[in-house]
Amino acid sequence: MGKKRILSGMRPTGKLHLGHYVGALENWINLQEEYNNYHLIADYHVLTTNLDTSEIKTNTIEMVIDWLAAGLNPEKSPIFRQSKIKEHTELFLLFSMLITKARLERNPTVKEQVRSLNIENITFGHLGYPVLQSADILLYKGDAVPVGEDQVPHVEIAREIARKFNNQYGKVFPEPEALLTKFARLPGLDGNAKMSKSLNNTILLSDKPETVVQKLRKAVTDPQKIRKNDPGRPEVCLVFTYQKRFNPEETSEIETGCRSGALGCVECKLKCSAKINEFLQPIIDKRAYYESRLSEVQDILADGEARASETAKATMDEVHKAMRFG
Repeated sequence: MGKKRILSGMRPTGKLHLGHYVGALENWINLQEEYNNYHLIADYHVLTTNLDTSEIKTNTIEMVIDWLAAGLNPEKSPIFRQSKIKEHTELFLLFSMLITKARLERNPTVKEQVRSLNIENITFGHLGYPVLQSADILLYKGDAVPVGEDQVPHVEIAREIARKFNNQYGKVFPEPEALLTKFARLPGLDGNAKMSKSLNNTILLSDKPETVVQKLRKAVTDPQKIRKNDPGRPEVCLVFTYQKRFNPEETSEIETGCRSGALGCVECKLKCSAKINEFLQPIIDKRAYYESRLSEVQDILADGEARASETAKATMDEVHKAMRFG
């Protein structure tokens, strides 16, 4: 029995931030040893909320460099663009016949996107993007999908589609399991529940030390702790959330100092900046390596796409055979 397969992906929106790392990338890196991972650059998915593709190529390269710099190993885990593997769109078409419009309209994640992005008229492609996601996962016969809690409804749709196909045509697909990310969400510097480039509240994986210090200096803290000696409430301070993630060995000492008032916010932020910079330095160094060797990045993509294409073709041969097309 070989290793189980994982499919995970991100939309190419350019340079990644700490929220991406904590919410997804770190998990992918840790799972490389245990599973056969496939890493998808979900460039078709960008179109669901933004038709402007002028930056897509640049954003793809920036994201891949961050993936590699953070520790994804392309020899173990093929990295590839969705748009280069034509079988994604074919399987999407077939799967779209297996699910109703009403089922897709009940998807809470799409409802949330429509609300947060103020979308007045949802497109057919946006409504159906969980079906394309199902095709992405099942094309590689993904046994598991590492996701945050907000994406679990999509994995459920993939399971339903796999079940429907298997019942209708014969067993081809596994029913993928959601692998929940432990530290699913890192709040933004402004106190918003999520780091997001559109909200300008992020620390990028490529940010230089002085940039991290400047950004963290402006981060919101406990509104009741105004001066150094005021007692603070770490549980409402987002800087303390960062400390727990990037400075766990000093967390209890920081908590005590904050509650008693002995530790001021300025000093706390400087400690946190130092730990984040310590964490980011090897990523920045590795990033510089790939930035100066862009042809190597292109080769990694070409190799990943060749390997992914082989798997995708084999799956579609099975699909055609099961459906009596072959």
